[in-house]
Amino acid sequence: MPTQQLYLGIDCGTQGTKAIVLDAASGQVLGEGAAPHTLITAANGRREQDTAQWLEAFKSATQQALAAANIDGQAIQGIGVSGQQHGLVLLDDQGQVLRPAKLWCDTETTPENDRLLAYLGGEVGSLERLGVVIAPGYTVSKLLWTKQHHPDVFERIAHILLPHDYLNHWLTGRSCSEYGDASGTGYFNVRSRQWDIELLRDIDPSGRLEAALPELIEAHQPVGLLLPHIAEQLGLNPWALVSSGGGDNMMGAIGTGNIQPGVITMSLGSSGTVYAYADQPQVSPDAVVATFCSSSGGWLPLICTMNLTNATGAIRELLDLDIVQFNELVAQAPIGAEGVSMLPFLNGERVPALPHATGSLLGLTMTNLTRANLCRAVVEGTTFGLRYGLDLLRHNGLQGLRIRLIGGGAKSPVWRQIVADIMNTPVICTAHSEAAALGAAIQAAWCRARANGREDSLADLCERCVALDPSSETLPIAANVAANQQVYERYQQHVATL
Repeated sequence: MPTQQLYLGIDCGTQGTKAIVLDAASGQVLGEGAAPHTLITAANGRREQDTAQWLEAFKSATQQALAAANIDGQAIQGIGVSGQQHGLVLLDDQGQVLRPAKLWCDTETTPENDRLLAYLGGEVGSLERLGVVIAPGYTVSKLLWTKQHHPDVFERIAHILLPHDYLNHWLTGRSCSEYGDASGTGYFNVRSRQWDIELLRDIDPSGRLEAALPELIEAHQPVGLLLPHIAEQLGLNPWALVSSGGGDNMMGAIGTGNIQPGVITMSLGSSGTVYAYADQPQVSPDAVVATFCSSSGGWLPLICTMNLTNATGAIRELLDLDIVQFNELVAQAPIGAEGVSMLPFLNGERVPALPHATGSLLGLTMTNLTRANLCRAVVEGTTFGLRYGLDLLRHNGLQGLRIRLIGGGAKSPVWRQIVADIMNTPVICTAHSEAAALGAAIQAAWCRARANGREDSLADLCERCVALDPSSETLPIAANVAANQQVYERYQQHVATL
């Protein structure tokens, strides 16, 4: 039997932290662990998290994964960290966190984003200058917001980090950032892969922000070794190499084998994302397509909807349904939910670009107001947002013969069929559902191999470690495709009135 090559993959998300132990030699996931996070919320759009929770969840999920794999942490050769994108973690000169982290789903900074977008010359100016259009969730408006609302905190900023950068800093003591996650800050140029210093000087002419930026590193470059006291706390080998890591979408791309053109990944999580690999930064003229860098050396044109399982979850809660009951009701209702439409913009929306929108139910009558139709309408409404985004990516030249589906919603056969029919494209799930944690572990193995002078290519590792689940393959049904197209056009008409 070949020697095991053991790697730890961590995914620090909005709802919790997940950990997996991967044997990169066999491609098998040997153990998993998970621990929850809570949100700090307010009616004005505030969405924050206490970073101490991330550290506790990291420890707990890691211990669970090691126990499930039945291995000693001293055998771990490398660690990769995936993190929720766009979040802002501020540290002082002692490395202490200054305030709770503002998250990707925080919309409290919308006025600051509007001001910065105007400074950049609107959407066109932002695209020309950065290659992306800054949105309220991006990191840059959080910096301006901090200056205006917490000037005392702003004065003490010594390090500006994204969530995954912060975890890497905790593990190694080093402050650095990788191009993929850096793409979502709003002060990074995705074409030249450099920080936009001038934009930060507009927020604060003193140079404080510029001095607090992390060093930029390539996807295959390690951050460093574990700090001895952290290795001891986690029960891990102090010689374990921490890879660059990346944003959850970038790691999800690696964890679904989406590292060369031709694959489309679609994630049905709290938010919905669709992305595909590109080897050139072909920036879309459409503002909602984010041409981020990938964490595998290329680019990752991506669309993100703000509402997915958060919207289906809200309907489930309202009707007091578990997942099984919810899926049964979705299946009972006909395509189009007998005329009931839901625009599920409970959190505002990024795709279509409606940051100030709220959710709405349309087309209700005395006869069609049923639980089944409400359940069907929320699944259709969220999936139409992804279809809208996929169409934009396809107009930008994206090719993809099959969609690789990940995230909680992908576990539902009825939802998989709806996705296949609405997109008119076959869908298949990956065998391992925690794609971001898996991608982080694969990247760690790639990083270690390069550091050891071995040429394990990322493609070889993905080939070995990313498996598809043939039982989940779902083909579009021609009659459903035609029926869904009509319902999609109805959705577009409703959106056009907003």
